[in-house]
Amino acid sequence: MSTHNLWTNSLTEAQSVLKTFISAPGQIEKCDQFSKLLIETFTKGGNLYTCGNGGSHCDAMHFAEEFTGRYRKDRKPLGALALGDPSHTTCVSNDYGFEHIFSRQIEGLGREGDLLVGLSTSGQSKNVIEAFKVAKTKGIKTVALLGKGGGELKDLSDLAIVIEGTETSDRIQEMHIKLIHTVIETVERELFPENY
Repeated sequence: MSTHNLWTNSLTEAQSVLKTFISAPGQIEKCDQFSKLLIETFTKGGNLYTCGNGGSHCDAMHFAEEFTGRYRKDRKPLGALALGDPSHTTCVSNDYGFEHIFSRQIEGLGREGDLLVGLSTSGQSKNVIEAFKVAKTKGIKTVALLGKGGGELKDLSDLAIVIEGTETSDRIQEMHIKLIHTVIETVERELFPENY
């Protein structure tokens, strides 16, 4: 297959996954609920915590920095942190096990009224699962961006958004980024209407 055809096929496949998501019953309502949870968190003075592994960790960091930095226009920073800085990760994984790298941070930092968002293309990431379990004990709401049926995290989260129509992590992560950018815009439009 030529490179040209690969480009066409890849973009067409991505378009198909997006179309499947938009047309699936209940998905947009879940996205709207995600927006409302995050708006409520910030309005009441809570913080956003995010976590994931590999590419999902990069997406979790991207999500958090859009709030502490800026998205489209200048505004005051909002409280957001991607869990898993290197010194913490190596310390906890060495002393307690890799599955506890996020749960130890959320146990130490998280407070009732905060929101924890976990990204996992499989829904089976043990360290995200452990973080969600700790969040429950602290009264912290949880949102999971998932794929491949949702795995264990689907039933563990307060709100699960599962990407359907693909089994590949790259396509799932592309949709997660779209959801992240859109929820940021919904939050900004509500809290900083002067920017729009």
